[in-house]
Amino acid sequence: MKQKNKLKWVVAIATAFFVGTTFASKVSAATINNDYALSSNQGSSLRTSNNVIIAHATAVYSPAKNVAIYENRTWYSNSAYVQYVVGDGGKIYRVGAEGYQAWGAGSWANANAPVQIELAQTYDNAEFHKDYVTYVNLLHSSAIKYGIPTDVDSSAWRGVKSHLWITNHVWGDHTDPYGYLASHGITKAQFAHDVKYGFSSSGNNVNPTPMPNPKPSKPTNKKAVHVTYALHQKGKKWLNSVKDFGSGSNGFAGVPNSKHDMLYIKVNRGSIKYRVHTKEDGWLSWVHKANKNDTVNGVAGIKGHTIDGVQIIYTTPSGETYQQAYYRSQTTQRANYLGTCADNGTVSGYDSWAGILGEPLDRLQIDIDDHSKY
Repeated sequence: MKQKNKLKWVVAIATAFFVGTTFASKVSAATINNDYALSSNQGSSLRTSNNVIIAHATAVYSPAKNVAIYENRTWYSNSAYVQYVVGDGGKIYRVGAEGYQAWGAGSWANANAPVQIELAQTYDNAEFHKDYVTYVNLLHSSAIKYGIPTDVDSSAWRGVKSHLWITNHVWGDHTDPYGYLASHGITKAQFAHDVKYGFSSSGNNVNPTPMPNPKPSKPTNKKAVHVTYALHQKGKKWLNSVKDFGSGSNGFAGVPNSKHDMLYIKVNRGSIKYRVHTKEDGWLSWVHKANKNDTVNGVAGIKGHTIDGVQIIYTTPSGETYQQAYYRSQTTQRANYLGTCADNGTVSGYDSWAGILGEPLDRLQIDIDDHSKY
C-alpha cells in the first residue's frame, strides 16, 4: 500500500477537465452519492481489521465531487483513494468500499481502518460549516458502526485517528486535517469533542448518553489454554515446537537473524485460526489446522517465501471466561520485540498483526489468556 501523494492532487485536480454524468438531484447531508464509487473489481480486495477510523483533509481547494472523480479515475495509477469524500455543502461521495482496505495512509492504517474520510477544502465559511457537521457525524457514526471508540487521537491504538496521529505513531509525513480545520476556527480540542458526541440534525452538539449501571459480573470459568507452535527455517527444516512462551532461546519460535517460510499453531482447547504475510505474496489464506506434513491446509506460508507478518485469532469455548491470543514478534532488522498484539485489538501495540512488512520475521511468541503477560 502506498500513502497518497497529496502534492500530485494540487496540480492534477486543479488542471483536470472532468466529463461525466451530472449529479442533478439535491442531496441531503445524510445521503451518499455512489456515482463515483469503485466497481466490485476495482480497489483492494483485502478486508480490514476494525480498529481505527481515519480523518483526512484533501490539502487542495477543490470541490469534493472533483476529488471523488479523480480518486475513481486514478485509484490504481496513483495508489490513492479512500472510502468517502465530504464537501460541497455537506454532501458525501463514496469511492472505496467500507470494510475493505483503502489506500490513504500507509499499510498499517489501511489494514486497520474500515472507513477513511476526506474533507474537501473550501474558503466559504458557510459551506465549511455544512461540510464539518457531515464530516464529524460520518466519523462518529462509522466508529459506532464498527464498534470503535469515538475518542480522537487518544493514546490507545483503537479509535478515530487523524492522519497526523498516524504520522506521529506509525509512519508518514502528513498532518491533516488540523491545519485546514484551524483555518476555519476549529481547534483540536473542539474537533475531538464534536467527533466524540456528534451533531443533531439541527447542527447542535449532542450530549453524551449516560452509561447504564454495569450488570453484576458472572463467576469466572477460566480454563488453562496452551498454545503450541513452530516456524520452519527458510531453506532448512522445521524448528522445535514451543509451548506458550518463556525467556531465553526456548521461549520463542524461530532463529534470530534468520528467515522463516512456514508456521503452524495449535491449541489444547477452543479453536485458533492464523495466517501469514509473505514478502512475495502478501497475505495468504487463513489456516485452521496444524499439521507439518500438510503444507496446503495444515500450515501457514509457502515454502521458500519469506514471512514478514503474522495474524492470529483465538475463539474461546462457549461458557468459558473470554481469552484471546496475545502475541509479538521481532524482525531481522531490529533489536527487541515489536509491540504486543491482541487478537481483538485491545492493547497498545500493533493490534492488527505482528511484524513489519518488508522485514523478515525471525522470532515469534504467543500466549492465550485473558490478559497480556508480556
